[in-house]
Amino acid sequence: MKQTSDFEKRVTKLIQASIEVKQKLLHDNVLVSMVAEASRIIVAALGQGNKILICGNGGSAADAQHIAAEFVGRFAFDRPALPALALSVNTSCVTAIGNDYGFDLVFSRQIEALGKKGDVVIGISTSGDSANVLRAMSTSKKLGLRRIALTGCTGGKLKYEVESCLCVPSNETPRIQECHILIGHIISELVEQTIFLEYSGIPDRDRIGPSIPIS
Repeated sequence: MKQTSDFEKRVTKLIQASIEVKQKLLHDNVLVSMVAEASRIIVAALGQGNKILICGNGGSAADAQHIAAEFVGRFAFDRPALPALALSVNTSCVTAIGNDYGFDLVFSRQIEALGKKGDVVIGISTSGDSANVLRAMSTSKKLGLRRIALTGCTGGKLKYEVESCLCVPSNETPRIQECHILIGHIISELVEQTIFLEYSGIPDRDRIGPSIPIS
């Protein structure tokens, strides 16, 4: 019984730790504004017929796939698919590039092949220092792609390579990742509602393309 009680206390402590970081996020006006701006960047890009490319390693790769799925599938209601791709999913491509060019280039090489000016690249790194995500952003800048990062509290080197760095106010990887997926969900909801609801008041299955107002 003592072991069970101890486990319950630890569960409660971890839930509380997650809540505390989210409370910091809630009251960080700069971060809230940057999440809103990142959403506007994505709406504008999709409105011009561009796509979203997302990259990260490990748990951040899973987050990249999760967020891409919210765009391609659906988030809150049925609507046309939105173009988004996680760059970690093609194992043949990732391992070929890693083997022939090095792991630092597994994302940047794909961006060279798939990216076009005006696309948005979202790089996810809890430290902000993942070498392959940094290379992805430097390549994206050269090619004229928009750049957003999700990081931990310092932003690492990544904050200097992007237009919008969403720095979760924590140094603990699990807490940062929990907030990353929260931010991903917020962006997904804002983008979906803005494109398919707010311009007409009802979901419009054809409302995606250059005709969408982006101001």
